[in-house]
Amino acid sequence: MMSAKRWIALAIAAFLLIVSVGFQTVASIATADFDQLFAGGNEDGVQEKVVERGQGEGKIVILNLDGVIQDTGTAPSFVNSATYHHQQFLRLLDRAGEDNTVSGVILRVNTPGGGVVESDEIHDKVKTIQEEFGKPVYVSMGNTAASGGYYVSAPADKIVAHPATVTGSIGVIMQSINYSELADNIGLEFNTLKSGEYKDIMAGDRPMTEEEEEILQSMVDDFYGDFVNIIAEGRGMDEQTVREIGDGRVYSGTQAHEVGLVDDLGTLEDTITMMKEDLGLDNPLVTKYQYGGLGFNQFIGATARSLMVSDSELLGIKEILMDSETPRAMYLYTE
Repeated sequence: MMSAKRWIALAIAAFLLIVSVGFQTVASIATADFDQLFAGGNEDGVQEKVVERGQGEGKIVILNLDGVIQDTGTAPSFVNSATYHHQQFLRLLDRAGEDNTVSGVILRVNTPGGGVVESDEIHDKVKTIQEEFGKPVYVSMGNTAASGGYYVSAPADKIVAHPATVTGSIGVIMQSINYSELADNIGLEFNTLKSGEYKDIMAGDRPMTEEEEEILQSMVDDFYGDFVNIIAEGRGMDEQTVREIGDGRVYSGTQAHEVGLVDDLGTLEDTITMMKEDLGLDNPLVTKYQYGGLGFNQFIGATARSLMVSDSELLGIKEILMDSETPRAMYLYTE
């Protein structure tokens, strides 16, 4: 028969569990955006948040590009909705182009860049908005708009940076970790079966050969050439000039303005004002497109799930670590 002390211990443990669950639930509710939580979305899930309630004709839409441009394939949830989600951002761009009430689009870019493919997909969407739908696209740079962040900005009709923006970092990087010496020191041995000589290229358990370095460098050079062409076309520069200023270095907003990478200096508010004046819009509506928030039932479900899985799973750390084992070319600024 269970002793009184054990019953007391079990009761205390149960109480602490209930308190812990209660705190997590309260924290989730406290940090929820209830405007989005209970708001209804459009059929495509895109919602609008009014930034300036104009009374005149026309509408300017702001799209926020925040975080590393990388398609992780992970569907956003209540707990990670603030992170970048590539497919959703592409849908926001589609909506901005297709919305007949939109006069102009402002991309608020705050990213160190990311994947080569993902950056190019955004670039192509921007071009579609301009060429197929005939709408101007301005870029307002935030704290960082480097590498892939500049790649997606290059085709913009006007680029505005804050004087303290970190931009540039024009180039391509491909990295892996060589842990072969560490493995030798601790006695780890790897067995690899492969179908071809280069199948395990960039494997971390051995140094790369000269032939492998040549193969990968040729890829990096090709991607860099694409980057140079994108800037030359978007900024009206000759290729040599782009290569001279695009050697991987970063620029402040002021420096980028001096070398012709940005058109003007200012804030997001300044960029909105510029677009109004350039388009001749008198007191237009200014809104922000964002992907629809979770409905109440989804909120409850996500909160319940958050109580039953580990923090590392919630934050996607497991997926991030697994993805880091797959080296790939990136338009990415790394400090």
